[in-house]
Amino acid sequence: MPTALIRARRVPALLVVAVGAMSLLAACSGGSNDTPTQTPLPNVSKAAAIEPAKVPPPAPVVPPRWPLTGIAATDMPVRPALAVKIENSSDARPQTGLDQADNIWEEVVEGGISRFVAVYHSQVPAELGPIRSVRPMDPAILAPMHGLIAFSGGQAPFVAALKVAGIQTISMDAGADGFYRKKGVGPAPHNVYGTPQTFWGQADADHGAAPAPQFVVAKQADAATAIASGAPAGTVRVQLSGSEKPTWSWDAGSGTYLRSEGSTPAVVRSGTRISATNIVTLSVQLVDSGTIDPAGNPVPATVLEGTGEGTLSTGGKSVSVTWKKGSVNEVLTLTAADGSTATLAPGVTWIELVPRGTGSVTMS
Repeated sequence: MPTALIRARRVPALLVVAVGAMSLLAACSGGSNDTPTQTPLPNVSKAAAIEPAKVPPPAPVVPPRWPLTGIAATDMPVRPALAVKIENSSDARPQTGLDQADNIWEEVVEGGISRFVAVYHSQVPAELGPIRSVRPMDPAILAPMHGLIAFSGGQAPFVAALKVAGIQTISMDAGADGFYRKKGVGPAPHNVYGTPQTFWGQADADHGAAPAPQFVVAKQADAATAIASGAPAGTVRVQLSGSEKPTWSWDAGSGTYLRSEGSTPAVVRSGTRISATNIVTLSVQLVDSGTIDPAGNPVPATVLEGTGEGTLSTGGKSVSVTWKKGSVNEVLTLTAADGSTATLAPGVTWIELVPRGTGSVTMS
């Protein structure tokens, strides 16, 4: 084929390739008259754009409450309950430190006199006394707290029973620290005093925890059972024996019941009147322990296991209750007449163990 003809046939093909390439370039560049495509932004208001993330309000701080009083605490050091046997004969009055106890149990001992089991936890007195010996009913009172008991004297079976019940004993006779004879308060044996801080310092590893609550305490006084549904009781007269007749009189000014020994106002050595927010009386059976004291008097034992009747007085009012305690180590419970758990007001509670049949409680 002639060369000129071949060249003529190739030219159109080259033109087609060139034109196709130029079209492709034009399509890629978009041309000067094309408008670029834009993706629209979501319609967000200015308020929504600057609104901060919602943070839930902090949970309210609920202060802890002292387990034996139900009073709110700003600071609660970790320490066990400390029980101290405090004498209540006429030779022992006025006592020291009774006004700083959380709970005080009053029990009848030999000769018709009474003795106190004063339990300390929320307050630390500088000293306490006069300190005397233990009795057979003390384990049932103190075992549920699993704490300490400080005392001077006690028959071997009584001391052994405390240890069996899981209570750490701090005994003057055994050489424990913190006891001393105080001058100017009377002759022996009414002059044994002690330093609570030293007693607490001897707690072993098994007795360092705070006690469990011993009664159910309402958070507010006006919710306490006696205040909410009780009958007026401005005076609570308790006969423990022929010689021991404590009286509690409601004092609206202080919001407490004030104690008298018979008709004589009861005070501690500092002059402070002995008082309590709650008065609990428990009708209990007194039995012969089978032992005698050094003077030859039979030593009674209070039976604090089982059930019985009682009263609860708070805020100038009183209700009848039923008490129940299944075993030495169980916490004693109080039940109101309608079957509900009886509640106390926050504060000091005094428990009177009233002998069934020979003792009595009168309200007015």
